[in-house]
Amino acid sequence: MLTKPLQKILLVEDDSFLSNIYQTKFTKEGYQVVVAGDGEEALKAVKIKKPDIILLDVLLPKLDGFAVLEKLKKDPETKDIPVILLTNLGQRDDVERGLALGAVDYLIKAHFKPSETVAKVKKILDRATI
Repeated sequence: MLTKPLQKILLVEDDSFLSNIYQTKFTKEGYQVVVAGDGEEALKAVKIKKPDIILLDVLLPKLDGFAVLEKLKKDPETKDIPVILLTNLGQRDDVERGLALGAVDYLIKAHFKPSETVAKVKKILDRATI
């Protein structure tokens, strides 16, 4: 019986506490999780690890999430990887900017439990594999 390889999530989060919570949750759900702590590290990790989906914080050291998203969407190699912005920036302008830059979803951390975030990721990945 062939088992399909684990789907890979790149989690870009500079808060190690939150990063560990999400990492644990996704690992328990059967995903492979790669973590990057800043924007530059995220861009390198995407090239090397080739994730199936990216969870991207906006407020990051070195390069913010909007800049990372812009670079990902301009690069032919990475433009088709779905990106969910996972942030505490909840202003309408920020949400609109993130979606306009190509994010498939915009989740405000304070409004979503990690389990709800997992459900969103599952739904997006299921759509991508059909």
